Amino acid sequence: MKQLFNLTSIGLIAGFVLILILKIVMVLTGNTAYVLLFNFDYIPVVNDLKPVWLFGQVFHYLTCIISVIALFYILKTWTMQKAIWPYILVYTLGGGALFFLTALSEQPPAANDIMAWIYWTVAHAIFGYTVGAMVKKWM
Repeated sequence: MKQLFNLTSIGLIAGFVLILILKIVMVLTGNTAYVLLFNFDYIPVVNDLKPVWLFGQVFHYLTCIISVIALFYILKTWTMQKAIWPYILVYTLGGGALFFLTALSEQPPAANDIMAWIYWTVAHAIFGYTVGAMVKKWM
């Protein structure tokens, strides 16, 4: 139970770090990659949930928590759960690929916004580092 609590805490903290990075990018550059963190309008049924701002936050944090727990246990099968690099690799590649879901939405950023993709992907690499470092320290 303590392990699940720690992993959930890691997901929440790293999810906040991800929000913070992309919010800073938006404030400094005007780039809208931040908006994608809370966008779920391309998911049937879920896209009807109101208020959108609240469920956007819930969607973001649940995604962070579930992905941290899942990746930890996947890596544990190879006793790699305490290595930082697999978290960086998976979240960088996964985040970079998932960016293109924005093509399914009317909301920004545009799927061909290269700078948004770069900011998004780098922010997810930092998310991966944050997760890996906390797993290494707390687990």
